[in-house]
Amino acid sequence: MEKVYIYALAANLSFAIGVQFFTHYARRVSSLWVNCFKGLVAALLFGVTVLAQGGFHGISPETAALFFASGMMGLGLGDLLLVKAFSLMGPGRTMMLFGFQPLMIGVVSYFAFGQALEAGKIYAVLFFIVCLFIFSLESFKKQGHWNARASLYALAGVAFDGLGVLVTRYAFNGSPGLNTVEGNFYRALGALLLFAALSTVKPFHLVSKMKELGRKNLFWITLGSVAGTYMSLMFYLTAVRYSGALAAVSGIAITGTIFGSAFECLAEKKLPSRYLLVSFAFFLGGMAFLF
Repeated sequence: MEKVYIYALAANLSFAIGVQFFTHYARRVSSLWVNCFKGLVAALLFGVTVLAQGGFHGISPETAALFFASGMMGLGLGDLLLVKAFSLMGPGRTMMLFGFQPLMIGVVSYFAFGQALEAGKIYAVLFFIVCLFIFSLESFKKQGHWNARASLYALAGVAFDGLGVLVTRYAFNGSPGLNTVEGNFYRALGALLLFAALSTVKPFHLVSKMKELGRKNLFWITLGSVAGTYMSLMFYLTAVRYSGALAAVSGIAITGTIFGSAFECLAEKKLPSRYLLVSFAFFLGGMAFLF
């Protein structure tokens, strides 16, 4: 079980790196363009990885539909709303709202999969939520008010991301011979199908914007997509597939606020605030309950 938590932490670290790029280019271009681009990069890399591992396994239409639906919900709508929230109020405040996800997943997975949370894991999730709340307190005091529109985007993104995780787990349960990379590939395709449909309603000019950005910017957003989408999903879905408690895995994932904020401190060359240090203390307390 310890390996599951390591995979979840690795996924979280990769996502925290990618978020920095997603936020920057969502503000510069658009959240829809960023999500479509990173979905395209991820789909290509997942496809190459599957072929390098020996090719695709057989999959039933029902299972494929579940993975497509999961991708549309999590990588499509969920990430679209989250990246929009990142651009409006920053990654730290947005990721705080992930504290609600493990509670939601814990309740739903109890009824869907019969998974009961052990007391230690419940305490760990609570520690992570407190950790995020303390860290976010500083930004709340600076702003003085909530950005209601951004908060709604973030909450909706968290909800769709959680639903995507649950549907993904259900799809893996029905196809035990399918590996994680193939599941990721089908999810990425599902997200791209959604973006293709959205482009007919609200064109985001994928190719023309790529040309406008130039090689240097394309390199950085591609690097962010590899870390924040490809590697993050590889690690996270491995944890989701083999975990006995989805809410505990999700509880670790919300610590992306801490990792992301640490990267912001490095980029801006600022010392961590006392809020961040106290948050790390609660993070270590939560890890103690998990291990």
